[in-house]
Amino acid sequence: MPQFSYRARNSQGGLVEGMLDCADRAVAIRQIEQLHYIPIRIDAVGGLPQVVKGAGIASEPAVSAAVPATKNLKIPHTQLLIFTEQLAHLLQAGMTLDEGLSVLQKRLKHPRVQQMTQALHQALVDGRSFSQALRDFPRVFPAIYVNLIAAGEASGALPEILKRLVEHLMQAKDLRDRVQQALIYPAFLAVAGGILMTVFITFMVPQLTNFMSQNGGTLPLPTRMLVSFHHLLTTYWWLAAVLLLGAAIGIRAFARTDDGKVTLDRLRLSAPGYGRVLRHRYYAQFSRTLGTLMENGIPLLKALDLVTEIAGNRYLERKLIEVRRSVIDGANLSVALSNQHLFPELFTDMMAVGEQTGHFAQTMQTIADVYERELDRTVKIISTLIPPVIIVIIALIVGFVVYSILSAVFEMTSSLQVRPR
Repeated sequence: MPQFSYRARNSQGGLVEGMLDCADRAVAIRQIEQLHYIPIRIDAVGGLPQVVKGAGIASEPAVSAAVPATKNLKIPHTQLLIFTEQLAHLLQAGMTLDEGLSVLQKRLKHPRVQQMTQALHQALVDGRSFSQALRDFPRVFPAIYVNLIAAGEASGALPEILKRLVEHLMQAKDLRDRVQQALIYPAFLAVAGGILMTVFITFMVPQLTNFMSQNGGTLPLPTRMLVSFHHLLTTYWWLAAVLLLGAAIGIRAFARTDDGKVTLDRLRLSAPGYGRVLRHRYYAQFSRTLGTLMENGIPLLKALDLVTEIAGNRYLERKLIEVRRSVIDGANLSVALSNQHLFPELFTDMMAVGEQTGHFAQTMQTIADVYERELDRTVKIISTLIPPVIIVIIALIVGFVVYSILSAVFEMTSSLQVRPR
């Protein structure tokens, strides 16, 4: 029977090497995955590497020259989505990480993606884990991406985690596209309204003021307000610029402190509309990831550590640390979450049912489905409401400016008609 040498990662992230007696490579991969290892490289002993059944591509030799990772390297969001999706397909087809990255290095034609893939491949050959290699590209892979990959390596469910990342990236792209499409028409109106107000305030208001002063007329209240705004804008514009710059520097400095990050992240979660989207996205992400980890045999405390790392929000991280402490003290997870007022009652009630019935992992997947549907509904509502709200705001501002000018014109007309000859 053929022999295969393999290199893999265990649930603790350690490098494992060994030999297997198997009929073919596909059987070897299944045996390694049954041990909850992440296969990195599998080679036939005493012969050429076999073709992966179903993939149609032979294993390529390792890249000999090390490729330096560039921390400033950045690729488009679409390319990151393609990279993640194709890697997930290759792993599901039975390839190892080493083989999958080697294939993507040839298949993906974007120069920066090729450079990144080559560096990742070489890092695996050098014995590093996939998540460690991803950290060399902070501008490409966000923290949530890297930590989810680490969770996949620890649980032996890397293909499933990659599929979740594909869905996450597609949701982020869909959300961004929806908001951009919803803002095209209001943005056009905003630009047109801004130009109109600039022309009115810059040219017509001074002319009206001079004309009224020469004829001894009195400007109406709305026009006087507009004139005062013009005076402030032309006289103290530098002060407004200094205040805005100072505020930006102050907020940036505050955001660099630990308490500042917690405060700002908490404000993001409580922001109208936007905060609701963030919360529902995290509810779905938390439950989906926790359920996947538990299904793959990761202990609850280790799973909590991993979902805390992928929060991407300092306020949530602090709360989850308190939750973990309560679980260590003997509390159920649902009770610990409820005490922190971190999740809605529906979430914790469904989790409690899963704990009582012994189907915790399946219940968490169901919760994720619920909040993913809720997230989609919330995004649709917000993207539908954005255009009319912006249009109404612009209409009110432009309407006030036009009314201020027309009221001054009517006032002048009336004064000229009643003036004695």
